[in-house]
Amino acid sequence: MDFELSDEQQQLKSEVQRFAENEIIPVAKEYDREEKYPHDVIDQAAEMGLLAPQIPFDYGGAGYDVLDTAIIVEELFAADPGIGLCLCSTGFGTEAIIEFGTEEQKEEYLEPVARGEAISGAAISEPDTGSDVSSVSTRAEKDGDEWVINGNKMWITNGSIGDFFVVLCKTDPDAEGRYNGFSQIIVESDRDGFTADKITGKMGIRASDTAELILDNVRVPEENLVGTEGMGFLQQMQFFDETRTGVAAQGVGIAKGAAERALDYAQEREQFGRPIGDFQAIQHKLADMHTEAEAARNLTYKS
Repeated sequence: MDFELSDEQQQLKSEVQRFAENEIIPVAKEYDREEKYPHDVIDQAAEMGLLAPQIPFDYGGAGYDVLDTAIIVEELFAADPGIGLCLCSTGFGTEAIIEFGTEEQKEEYLEPVARGEAISGAAISEPDTGSDVSSVSTRAEKDGDEWVINGNKMWITNGSIGDFFVVLCKTDPDAEGRYNGFSQIIVESDRDGFTADKITGKMGIRASDTAELILDNVRVPEENLVGTEGMGFLQQMQFFDETRTGVAAQGVGIAKGAAERALDYAQEREQFGRPIGDFQAIQHKLADMHTEAEAARNLTYKS
């Protein structure tokens, strides 16, 4: 069995690592302290094709596969999880459009994200609904050729800076079965009745924008429906299945960054006249860190 990355993947890894070292690490603390979104870094990443790497080439994206994307995510998160998430999530929610959207939706919404001209989001969780997705209460009702949406979404990535969101709504409250009657609908943030309230004081990943969304009689055209009406829950579960590998890559990246910083510190910090990395107890800790990170990396790549 071959566990090695291809030459192309090694080159991608090196390029992203170089970008992270030059553009992310020097400013990471500033953006974390001030809880501000790194628009300048986003612009630089767009020029390298690092934004929404999963968007197909036909719609202006890099068209990277899931392993390529995991490599990118790992290196960005090894530098800084906050800015790393900002870069990785500019196309958050576009997965639904890629998989289930119409050709018109793909051209209208994917291409600007790939160019770095728009930011998307996925609006799923609500104040009383986290992992229990089937309890989502945001309603979308048909009125002529429009959807009228009312509800409240919470902890939404890119919430106060996003240009559009793929919103999970209840479209048929009378549908039989716990998982039926949900739909995904694209909602642009400049629609009347749409407001976002930025959440501050987070414990980490502070550069990434997180917000509460309020939808008060927000009207969008019927063509903003993504995929088949009533199939939103199943679409959402497929989205989670596909993105879990990316979340694992985030964890691997954080472990990689921590292990590398620990090794650097052990080689620099001196006690009793020599670096603490010379002591066997420290060596054991470092070996365990790198072993567990490598095990997590292989499991992530395999998934």
